[in-house]
Amino acid sequence: QVQLVESGGGLVQAGGSLRLSCAASGRTFSSYAMGWFRQAPGKEREFVAASWRGGITYYADSVKGRFTIARDNAKNRVYLQMNSLKPEDTAVYYCAARKSLVVCNRPDRPDSYEYWGQGTQVTVSS
Repeated sequence: QVQLVESGGGLVQAGGSLRLSCAASGRTFSSYAMGWFRQAPGKEREFVAASWRGGITYYADSVKGRFTIARDNAKNRVYLQMNSLKPEDTAVYYCAARKSLVVCNRPDRPDSYEYWGQGTQVTVSS
């Protein structure tokens, strides 16, 4: 079992920045594939970014160049640095972990992940 706890959400003006943090339990965090998703009211959960095995990172087109995913395996944490925030970035942001070692080539799919955090609210005002 992996527990994930997000933090760092809040209210920010358009053009501002936030850094989300996700703390994970487990002794083998370095082997987990990690992802960030978001869900706005009335919308489906959508992929934001992933830190996949092999050190490969993936981003949704809507956040490329503005968001950066990073991980600190020594601290069992993954971060999402969000810059140049826009009102359309407003959502609940979720951290997700894939512990399975079965090969998976879809970091953008929610069903690729086994564990989820409770979410943290990000609100960007115009």
